[in-house]
Amino acid sequence: MILTPNDGLPVPQRYGAILAIALGITVSVLDGAIANVALPTIARDLNASPASYIWVVNAYQLAITISLLSLASLGDIFGYRRIYQTGLLVFSITSLFCALSDSLTTLTIARILQGFGAAAIMSVNTALIRIIYPQRFLGRGMGINALIVAVSSAAGPTVAAGILSFASWQWLFAINLPIGLAALALGLKFLPANSTKSQGQKFDFTSSVMNALTFGLLIIAISGFAQGQNRMLILGEVVALLIIGWFFVRRQLSRPFPLLLVDLLRIPIFALSLGTSLCSFSAQMLAFVSLPFFLQNTLGLDSVSTGLLLTPWPLATMVMAPIAGRLVERYHPGMLGGLGLIVFSFGLYSLPLLPQDPSNLNIIWRMLLCGAGFGLFQSPNNHTIITAAPRNRSGGASGLLGTARLLGQTTGAAMVALMFNLFPAHGTHASLILAGTLAGTGAIVSFLRMTQQTSSQKEAAEKS
Repeated sequence: MILTPNDGLPVPQRYGAILAIALGITVSVLDGAIANVALPTIARDLNASPASYIWVVNAYQLAITISLLSLASLGDIFGYRRIYQTGLLVFSITSLFCALSDSLTTLTIARILQGFGAAAIMSVNTALIRIIYPQRFLGRGMGINALIVAVSSAAGPTVAAGILSFASWQWLFAINLPIGLAALALGLKFLPANSTKSQGQKFDFTSSVMNALTFGLLIIAISGFAQGQNRMLILGEVVALLIIGWFFVRRQLSRPFPLLLVDLLRIPIFALSLGTSLCSFSAQMLAFVSLPFFLQNTLGLDSVSTGLLLTPWPLATMVMAPIAGRLVERYHPGMLGGLGLIVFSFGLYSLPLLPQDPSNLNIIWRMLLCGAGFGLFQSPNNHTIITAAPRNRSGGASGLLGTARLLGQTTGAAMVALMFNLFPAHGTHASLILAGTLAGTGAIVSFLRMTQQTSSQKEAAEKS
């Protein structure tokens, strides 16, 4: 059967394809979080200093950030399925290398390669969902994707603690191999090829290098600031970032198929949606990093109680994200995203107002608000970003969406360090208030999108 670009896959194949996407995204996102819990154990086993073992985490995140847009461009040229499957294979093999590493150097190299595999998975996953689901049901696919990303991010520490309770740290990486290979097998059978590919587009190696330098320097500068590195070194990194970034953007403005989608950033609803994504993920990371300190140091809870009380957040997101994916078929995503971020902001603002000895229920309903608000926002926002781009450039939009998420998370983590430096006695309160403010700002930006037509509204207007 020949499918038109808007038809999607028939139902049996659609389920297999979305399962292949779900497994790949779960392991790639989860792996960015689970290593944090094992860092002290890894450092002890490999005789590494605290300053050096942090690269077990940083190397993975940095590799993803600098390569996302380049791999998304390759997806537009060679096909999303091919890039996704290559990423799964690389990720699975390098996970085994991580598990077999006997020194910090080999583990760091393996994590860099693993990050490139994860970037290939993340760069085209939403582009594939656009092919898998019919246009009228695309919001549902985005809802499932948002659910997987949110829950995988939040559940990382819990999953890591569970594995480490009965196995060594090597199993945190080894467990990826069977899951990755299962996703690869499902992908070979069920994932569709691109219905349309960019004609005449060639890979821009120069832009790829400039992109890696620009985003790499940005992440290193933000992380260095958060870790209190030498200010002159950070200043040098920022100067180099501004110079290279300026030439990078200028080059993109002159390219017919830019790596950084500057032409799509001129579309108001696309740019506003990326802005809300940056605000929301910064707010989310501010909360995720500061809440454990708040619950344990301020409220005096133990680590087990902290983990249990944080669980309602991802559970609420799990429930709300698919619902929001269906609501976007009826209501403007700007309204849904704005309402979600208002609820998210209210939940964040309510956490510092907890009494000195709160009941569990008093904490749980606040966590539920945060999770439900974030779930209501994310699915419609992702839907808007991916559908605002032409179908043959879905890979670029998918890569930019992932880049915005990573930059937001990195910025949020750095802001926590800044709040603790500025307000040593009240760093957790300041972080949560800043998170609520960012979510509120994102809500305003989201409501501004209501003045813009969505892609489906434009198609309906053209038909009439």
